[in-house]
Amino acid sequence: MTVHDSLPDTLMTDTQHDVSLLARIVAREPDAVGELYDRHSRLLFGLILRVLGNTHEAEEVLQDVFLQVWRRADTYKPELGAPIQWLVRIARNQAIDRLRANGIRARHLEATLPPAPVRGPEAYAAQSEQQIVLARALGGLRVEDRQLLEHAYFLGLTHSELAERFNLPLGTVKTRIRSALTTLRRELQPTMAGTHGCYQV
Repeated sequence: MTVHDSLPDTLMTDTQHDVSLLARIVAREPDAVGELYDRHSRLLFGLILRVLGNTHEAEEVLQDVFLQVWRRADTYKPELGAPIQWLVRIARNQAIDRLRANGIRARHLEATLPPAPVRGPEAYAAQSEQQIVLARALGGLRVEDRQLLEHAYFLGLTHSELAERFNLPLGTVKTRIRSALTTLRRELQPTMAGTHGCYQV
């Protein structure tokens, strides 16, 4: 038997091992969580780090992932995929939730900071006008298109990840983002021309 011939059996054995570990976690065997962690923590950490870009926060989220595994192991359904796929979904969702929470905290902090020194009425008026125009342009997009843009640019999701998250064909995701960007450029063109290219959309 060649290595290639034995590969499916190896993969199946790995999956069965993970299923067995989840069953032991459901039975509240603490050692099973440690073994599952040893098997998959490196892969999950890399995924989380890619989303957050911060080692310390990625480590915290990784711990949260396995805490959730301990609490929710009984919700795993084999018909929806192998355990590693289930773990990846949990890790991605936890990382995105942390990224979103960080954004909310940052906006709250910004709102509580004292106002920046006034740079002059002309600069203040120009900045206010830019913010109004940008907010109006974003508000003019369809809700579903704006959500795709926000998840792509603020959460850093790829087109493939957007397609999975919103349950859309990959081609549809690309078309909607391209259309939304075209609309933004068209709406912002007069402002960009008048502010020497302050906007880069």
